Amino acid sequence: MPALETSPAIHRTVVSDRREPAPGISVVGLYAPRLAGATRPGQFAMVVPPGGERAATALGIYEAQGDRISLMLVAVGPRTRELATLPLGAQLDLFGPLGNGFDLAALGDEVALVAGGVGLASLLLPARELLARGARVYLFYGARTAGALVDADLFAELGARVYVATDDGTLGWAGYVTDLLRETAMHFSGIAACGPSPMLRAVARVAADLGVRAQLSLEETFACGVGACWGCVVGLSRESAQAPRFPAPAPGETRDYVHARICKEGPVFWAHELRW
Repeated sequence: MPALETSPAIHRTVVSDRREPAPGISVVGLYAPRLAGATRPGQFAMVVPPGGERAATALGIYEAQGDRISLMLVAVGPRTRELATLPLGAQLDLFGPLGNGFDLAALGDEVALVAGGVGLASLLLPARELLARGARVYLFYGARTAGALVDADLFAELGARVYVATDDGTLGWAGYVTDLLRETAMHFSGIAACGPSPMLRAVARVAADLGVRAQLSLEETFACGVGACWGCVVGLSRESAQAPRFPAPAPGETRDYVHARICKEGPVFWAHELRW
């Protein structure tokens, strides 16, 4: 993935809008002109709940245009419930942008985006940029049930072709979105995906079977978000350009992989370089 061109910073933002596209799922819009200008598709921010009593949480940056960004979140615990119910005008501190983002130039001009649940939040910016440069984009979007599929219309309005799958068959393909991806039998120049780890592993297998390279944005709970704690690691080929060069291999070390930090070297990795 390309190196970062900007350094993360603390941004004091203001809640400008809020909507709930589905029960328990919120999109919080923020006035954040500097962060909007610095964000690259696929990056995230560490968000500090304004009460100050809870640790920061990592959220993918969903929209970044003009002076506004937005965050998509599922209200599942005290931190996310607090963020989902912030009133308009409330101040919210964010540290970002963080992570490496997608290498969109390497995906080509026939790109499949694969989203699982709120993994969709990391794929709207890539879709927008790919379509703006003339690429054809196909969104494969899966969730447990029809009510959990949100904002697919935003991708369609941009010009993406949208295919949906639900585990319970209430809308679109009945089953896993990765099976839908495989069964379409389309030729893609590249795949970009974000969602739960089991889905991403399946995307990696489908990509390998199709002979296509895939970039995966891994989901993880980050303690620090900046690589200091080494609490979010994944096995990565030692030959990868993203592989950390420290610590140095132990004498006699023969394994072909290293531990990479998802928050620092990632969260986006080439599927074929991961050692799950």
